[in-house]
Amino acid sequence: MKDYHINIFYSEEDGGYIADIPHLSYCSAFGETPEEVVKEVQIAKQTWLEVAKAQGKFIPTPTYRPTIYQV
Repeated sequence: MKDYHINIFYSEEDGGYIADIPHLSYCSAFGETPEEVVKEVQIAKQTWLEVAKAQGKFIPTPTYRPTIYQV
């Protein structure tokens, strides 16, 4: 099963973790731990998809996106 790529990073400015789903415009979440932010972004994703479907908007197909490493 394919799913959407999720970016997770720590934000010093916000004092917690941010997760976003690049394929779903403006779909993001905040959490104090990596585990919490993953749960929150899953809720945001489900809500995003439900609203897009209800409004008849385009829903992108999940595609593979390789991991990007920063040194």
